[in-house]
Order: sequence, then C-alpha cells, then structure tokens
Amino acid sequence: MKVSIAHLGPTGTNSETAAIAYANWLGRHRQQEAVLFPCPSIAITLDSVAQQKVDLAVVPVENSIEGSVTTTLDRLWQLEQLKIIQALILPISHALLSCNASLKEIQTVYSHPQALAQCQNWLAKFLPSAKLVAINSTTSALPYLKDDLAAAAISSPRAAQLYQIPILCHDIGDYSDNCTRFWIVSSTQNNNGSHLSLAFSLPKNVPGALVKPLQIFARRGINMSKIESRPTKRLLGEYIFFIDLEGNLQHSSVTAALTELSQYTETLKIFGNYDFCQLTNN
Repeated sequence: MKVSIAHLGPTGTNSETAAIAYANWLGRHRQQEAVLFPCPSIAITLDSVAQQKVDLAVVPVENSIEGSVTTTLDRLWQLEQLKIIQALILPISHALLSCNASLKEIQTVYSHPQALAQCQNWLAKFLPSAKLVAINSTTSALPYLKDDLAAAAISSPRAAQLYQIPILCHDIGDYSDNCTRFWIVSSTQNNNGSHLSLAFSLPKNVPGALVKPLQIFARRGINMSKIESRPTKRLLGEYIFFIDLEGNLQHSSVTAALTELSQYTETLKIFGNYDFCQLTNN
C-alpha cells in the first residue's frame, strides 16, 4: 500500500530531503512505498493531513541554531486532527547559489527566513550591502537565478545539483553542527514511544500557575527536555506552553502525571508519543 507524504516544496528543500529519508525508512522497516507531495508552505503541508488529502506530513519543528519553527507549533495547537507519530533529525548544510562567479556583484539574496537567520553572521561579513529577501522555501527562487546575475540564494548542495545552479560559496552557515528536528505528523494517535509532546494553556495568570504543572513531572522523575511559550493570540500576556517529555504513554507514571496535569490547565492537548527513526538519505 502506498503512503502519501506532504512536505514543504518545491523540489530540493531540506523538508523534501527529510521526507525522502523517511520514505526510505518506511521502505526498509515497513515495506511501504511512499509518494511525495510538495506544498507551498508549512501551514498548507499540515492542513493537507487534517483535510485527509495525504496520509502524513514531514515538517520542521526545531533548528539547533534558530530554535523552534513557530508555524508548526501554532498549527498543531489549532488543528485537533494532527498527531505526531515519529521524529527525525537532519543535518543542515547551507550554500550560496548563483550564476554569477563574483561575490562582489551579488546585490540580492533569497531564501527561507530560517536559512537567512542561520547564515546571518556570514551574510553580514561577506555581503553586508546585499538585500535579504525572505521567501517560502530555500528553493523557490532558484529557477529565476539564471535570469538575474546580481541575485543569489541560500539553499542546499543537493538543490544546486537538481537545479543546475553553481555553488558560489560552500558551508556558509554560522555554526558547523547545524541540524533540524522534523516531526512526522498523521491524523492517527500514537500511544507508544520514547518521547511525548504536549501543550496547555492556563486558566489564570497568577503566581504559581506554571510552577504547579511543572512540579507534577519533577515529582514523578519524568524528564522535561524542552519547554517554550507561544502567545494564545487572544490577549497580550496569555500564553500556550509547549513541552517535550521523555516518557511512554504505556507507563503508569506518565498517565498519572497527565491526569493530574489536566486539573491545573485550561486546555491540554497531547500531540503524540513517538520514537526517533534512524535517518539516512540513501
């Protein structure tokens, strides 16, 4: 049976690379054939799962340099149907692509906002006067570079091969160990795994309102690997708290903690219990 997988397109994005790697993993471990569907944005990628247009979506959630991908977090909170079933980590390599052989003649640099941010120190040093233009993906501008010799784009070495655009500068990321965590999202809940992601809002912004929920995990020895807040978009100062835990929903300590947590929260959403798949690009 074929599995349909949505990802941020067009061809050559890091999201597509992650989707290909996950498709290979499905073939090796589950003997499933995958068909990829590129989408114009992360939001539409996730919407396609919620609307049952595809079976799965591969979306970035956190970068080691620039932190969380807020569109992914916000969409998970907004759409009840979305559930995380697996995770993977992809090493990220950025290159400057251009049909111009001279770095001094580059006036405009296009890329996804995350890629521009991950290369901001390099850009400030080597292209301080260039106009930085944020676009939907790292490959959206590549088809137009052959017609504009004053333009360049930050993309991957793989994209340079696919679009036949020369690499003007290699490895322009600000940090060498750059990597991005991706979530595999489905409409089916997974209740088993090494990690658990959830989010909640609080009934009132009063002293101790956040401490009490967090103490629930500490008392039971459940490691909280990440916490961050996002605005509720209702009132200034109201937040949703996103938490990653190390735990399995099959364990009684985890289920007891979640039951108690619901007593201190206004809205509690469990996004999924999942493992990390071993990622290869072959």
